[in-house]
Amino acid sequence: MTKKAFDELMSIGIDIGKDTFHIVAIDPDGRLVMRKQIKRLALVSAFEKLPRCVVGMEACLSAHFVSRTLREMGFELRIIPSIYVKPFIKGQKNDYNDAEAIAEAALRSNLPTVPEKSQEQLDLQALHRVRSRLVSRRTATINRIRAFLIEQGITVRKGLRALKNSFETILEERKDEISPRRRTILIGLFGDWLWLDDRIDTVSKEIEQISRIEENCVNVMTIPGIGPMISTAMVAAIGTGEALGRGRDFAAWVGLAPRQHSTGGRTVLGRITKRGSRYLRMLFVQAAKVILMRPNRWPDYRLGEWLTKAAERMNNNKLAVALANKPARTAWSVLRQKKRPLMRQKMRSSPASEPTRPEGVRD
Repeated sequence: MTKKAFDELMSIGIDIGKDTFHIVAIDPDGRLVMRKQIKRLALVSAFEKLPRCVVGMEACLSAHFVSRTLREMGFELRIIPSIYVKPFIKGQKNDYNDAEAIAEAALRSNLPTVPEKSQEQLDLQALHRVRSRLVSRRTATINRIRAFLIEQGITVRKGLRALKNSFETILEERKDEISPRRRTILIGLFGDWLWLDDRIDTVSKEIEQISRIEENCVNVMTIPGIGPMISTAMVAAIGTGEALGRGRDFAAWVGLAPRQHSTGGRTVLGRITKRGSRYLRMLFVQAAKVILMRPNRWPDYRLGEWLTKAAERMNNNKLAVALANKPARTAWSVLRQKKRPLMRQKMRSSPASEPTRPEGVRD
């Protein structure tokens, strides 16, 4: 790379790997002036020698750490979703071509970027991921217990609580049908289940404690149907929502908006896109389903009249998604304005507005 090109870099693209980074630099004329592979530990020393310019990278696990490190050095960072980098890839896929595509995408100011997450956001996101993994393991363990019992001709009615309450009774009353080895296996799995329950409760309590002291979470929880899980997951994902222009954009980012396929002035809307955060979308839909479980409470909600009419023309799943879209948009507005919404007293006193109830269903 010549001295002139070195002094006039326009953008740098980083393809982040586990142990190595691939770097491509572009000058103001659009020419490639540098292709380099560095070790992860050599990130700071390598960029100290480069002129300050725009640096782009795809959104991934360590993108926020790299972004924070380079921003402190004076670079302008842009974290770009991979879906917007793909159109810039030329030729076959390799690390250098990916880095070049990122460098070119970083120059497009109209492309959406991912806001850099703070350490607090990453920690809160990690808590939710740990809880989600524990809940999945618990579900798998319960299903395994049911499968082993069915192999012995023993069935238990649906529900987590039904199996837990009847487990010891089954082992005692059906001991002639269950072999000693199968009994030992079942007791071991039941112990795993109880341990997972304790771990989930511990992580859930930590999340609830954060929701009570974090101002943004407190504001969002004033919306009926939103409790500690949704509020903290939302703050961890989008912070104060500055990257999104309006509540409709947030609903589309979560994947609660219909897919559009329009041409010739004719608009065709299909099923929801299911883009964005699957976990956050699941929480919003679960909260909506809790509200739908109590039709006698619908008149207590501001959307009660709309909900009653919508129930006549939509099935339950479609209605749950349509209902989840509305608090999602309201929640974004609360985050951006940093104000609690003005709501009727009876809405706040509704069971669906209790902090932990909506997200506690069907863990």
